[in-house]
Amino acid sequence: MILIIDDDIAVRAALLLLFQNEGYAVTAVASPEEALHILKKGGISLIILDLNFSIETSGIEGIELLKKIKLANASLPVILITGWGTINLAVEGMKLGASDFINKPWSNDYLLQSVKTALELHTLKPAHHSRKNLDSLYNFQHIIGEDQRILDILDMIGRIAATDASILILGESGTGKELIAEAIHENSSRSNRAFVKVNLGGISTSLFESEMFGHVRGAFTDARTDRAGRFELANKGTIFLDEIGDLDTGSQVKLLRVLQDRTYEVLGSSRTKTVDVRVVCATNKDLDAMVAKSAFREDLLYRINLVTIRLPALRERTKDIPLLVNFFINNLKEIYGRPSLSVTKEAMKWLQQLPLPGNIRQLKNLVERSVLVSRNDNLGIENFRSQLELSPGKKGNIQLPEVGTLTLDEVEVLMIKRALEFHKNKVSKAAISLGLTRSSLYRRLDKHNIPYDEASD
Repeated sequence: MILIIDDDIAVRAALLLLFQNEGYAVTAVASPEEALHILKKGGISLIILDLNFSIETSGIEGIELLKKIKLANASLPVILITGWGTINLAVEGMKLGASDFINKPWSNDYLLQSVKTALELHTLKPAHHSRKNLDSLYNFQHIIGEDQRILDILDMIGRIAATDASILILGESGTGKELIAEAIHENSSRSNRAFVKVNLGGISTSLFESEMFGHVRGAFTDARTDRAGRFELANKGTIFLDEIGDLDTGSQVKLLRVLQDRTYEVLGSSRTKTVDVRVVCATNKDLDAMVAKSAFREDLLYRINLVTIRLPALRERTKDIPLLVNFFINNLKEIYGRPSLSVTKEAMKWLQQLPLPGNIRQLKNLVERSVLVSRNDNLGIENFRSQLELSPGKKGNIQLPEVGTLTLDEVEVLMIKRALEFHKNKVSKAAISLGLTRSSLYRRLDKHNIPYDEASD
């Protein structure tokens, strides 16, 4: 049973009709006193709560009622709705445990989606499946690991993927945040629609609106044709906003609007567009600390983290290192035509003792470099050590430029060109050796205007 609490009879009537038409059991009351009376009887599964009653517009009455509701039943989903929305009200309500905050006039589709998501999350319970059970239930073929923390994360992904909950993935660089985002999409009802990846750290402030929302011809000097933005490309699918902690505060405001209202305007056009998209964000930064320093908007943080997934560092799941190494080795057997590739037991134990601050990405690159350099198909400790140890200006047999001689972009261009040359312009092999997905390398090739031959890949 959904309980609507709003003093406006027109709002109550509209919401009753909306939910009844969708097959929900629903009732409505006009005051906090009536609401508390119904709550005592039980049977309420979700509440739609107006923040203002009578002539009061500060939201205090609604916030006080929310506190009482959560005191009586902390897990009961509550969606706040008000015609006098403010940032402070939104943040305070979310801190108190509200599932969502919606302004009047509302979008019926968005409100129904929010209710559906809140109810689904409320009924989900941990199952603690084994890896074998998880693989039989879901599509996790690209995620390697049997550590209990990984199994718990996969179990959570399986349970929340079917909802439209916004998800924030936290973890150090190289822990596999993009793979987790892809797994969420692949196991959702949106899996047959687009999965659009956006590295927010690679988008300049001046290009943010054009990249995210698109532009029309003539919107700015170089806008020679119309261009669809990332949100339009992701419509009905999933958008993955990586490195969201790198987003400047001005762009955060623009992103917040589309996440809150599901509307945006194409640059150079006054027409408002709506979007239906699942939002998954990721960062290796401490967003709470950034909020405290006013470097990240608190209201945006509460918009993107309805569910938070924290990925463990590889040093916290060392038993998974042999599984990962064998996975990489098996792939490299096919890529380089070396079917006898293997790793000695001693080397495997040695790898498990490494700190590996770059996590899975560093391990993957270390294994591939060792395979490339070694003529021996049975890799031992020395094969890996030679690629790990650093000497002044050198990393294994790779000469590194001195600090200040090249910019980061110039170093990236140099490494990409070397990888393409080594792999005879095979983009897929060059991407693997650089620790990138093929699509990520294509984006960098376009970004730096590096020529490549698609036919040779």
